[in-house]
Amino acid sequence: MNEPIEPDRPDALASPEGPSEGEIPDISPQSPKSRWAALEVLWVALRLGLTSFGGPIAHLGYFREEYVLQRRWLDETSYADVVALCQFLPGPASSQVGIAVGYIRSGMAGGLAAWIGFTLPSALALMLFAYGVEEFDVIDAGWLHGLKLAAVAVVAQAVWGMGRNLALDRDRATIVIVAAVAALAWQSAIMQVLIILVSGFVGWKILKVDAVQSSKDSLSTFIPKWMGIVALVVFFVILAGLPLARQLESSHTLAIFDSFFRSGSLVFGGGHVVLPLLQSEVVGPGWMTNAEFVAGYGATQAVPGPLFTFSAYLGAVISPGPQGVVGGGLALVAIFLPSFLLITGVLPFWDLLRRRDVFRRALNGVNAAVVGLLLAALYNPVWTSAVETPEDFALAISALGLLMFWKTPPWMVVSLAAGGGAAIAYT
Repeated sequence: MNEPIEPDRPDALASPEGPSEGEIPDISPQSPKSRWAALEVLWVALRLGLTSFGGPIAHLGYFREEYVLQRRWLDETSYADVVALCQFLPGPASSQVGIAVGYIRSGMAGGLAAWIGFTLPSALALMLFAYGVEEFDVIDAGWLHGLKLAAVAVVAQAVWGMGRNLALDRDRATIVIVAAVAALAWQSAIMQVLIILVSGFVGWKILKVDAVQSSKDSLSTFIPKWMGIVALVVFFVILAGLPLARQLESSHTLAIFDSFFRSGSLVFGGGHVVLPLLQSEVVGPGWMTNAEFVAGYGATQAVPGPLFTFSAYLGAVISPGPQGVVGGGLALVAIFLPSFLLITGVLPFWDLLRRRDVFRRALNGVNAAVVGLLLAALYNPVWTSAVETPEDFALAISALGLLMFWKTPPWMVVSLAAGGGAAIAYT
C-alpha cells in the first residue's frame, strides 16, 4: 500500500504564494461563482487524473499545489484538516481528499465532478487493458509477466514504507506479524475483517497516541449535519443489507456489487492495502485466476490516478458477470460509493471526532494490521504467481532497487519490467 499520510503542520505548509491564514474564498453553493464551479472542478480534476503518477502520497502533493497554492480554493490549515480526516476513514485517502475539496468548492456536484475527473482516465485505460486480456488471450505474454514482477516490487516497497511508519514500536510490530500469520493461515475475506476489528480493539486497549493537532478553521460547515446523518445511515444499511440480499437473491451482479462495496468500506489506508481483500473476494470464489488478478494489478501501476481504479479492470474481467464496460463501471461505482457516503457523513462531525484519543488509538491498531495483511499478500498471491525462476527474481529485485534507491517513477519501472519480461520470454 501506501505509506501513511501525515499532513504537515499548518505553519510548515504555509507559503507566501497561498492565501493568508483564515482566508477562504466564497465557495458556498449560494455563491455566484458556484454556477460554473462544478465544471471547473471537473476540468482541474481531469487534468490531475491524467498526470498524477506516483501513488497517494504524490497525489496529495499535486492536490496541494493545485487547490491550495494555485487556485486558493481552501487555505493551508483546512487542507491539512481534510487530509487528516481522510487518513482516518476506510477507502482511498487521496481520492477522498479530492472528493472533499470538490464538496468544499461546489457542494455535492463538485464532489462528484472531482471523483469523475480524477478517476476516469485510469479507469478507462484499465478497462481497455482488460479487453486486451480477454479478447487476445495475452495473459501468458512475456511483457504481461513483467507486469506481475513489477507488482512484486511495488507491493514490497509499500510493505517496507508502511512498516517503517505504522509499526514504530514492539506492540505495533507484533500486531503486524500476528495479522500476517493469521491472514496466511486462514485465507478468507471474513478472516481479514476479523483481523482488522480485533486489531482495532487491541489498539484501543494498549496503544498510545500523540496529541491531536489543533486547527483554527472548522470543516463542519460545508455539509449540513442532517445530510451527514442520512449518509451514515445509508452507508450502514447498504453494508449490512447487501449480504442479506445475496442470501435471498442469487444474482452475480448483486454479488459483485456487494464484494466491491465491502472492499471499499473495510480497507483503511487505501491503495495497495485493498489488494488482499480484493484478491480473496474475486479469486477466492473462482471469478478470475491469480494470473489475471496480478497482471491487472501490475498494469494499474503504469497508469496515473487512484489505485482503486484497479476495480474497473477486475469488474471488466470477472466471469460470470456483466464484464466489459458495464462490469467495470459496476465495480468502480461500488468500491468508491462508501467513500462518498463516509465523507458526506463524517465531515460535519470531524471537529469532534479528531479530539477523541480512543478513536486514534484504535486506528493505530488497524493501521498495523493492514501492514500485516499486505505482507501476507506480498507472498500470496503476488510472489507465488509471479516469481517462478531465478530470472524472475532478478527482474523483481532490480525493479525494487529502482523504486527504493534510485527513486525511479513507478510508471517507468513498470514499463522497464514489462520489457524485461518480454526479453526473458524470448531467451
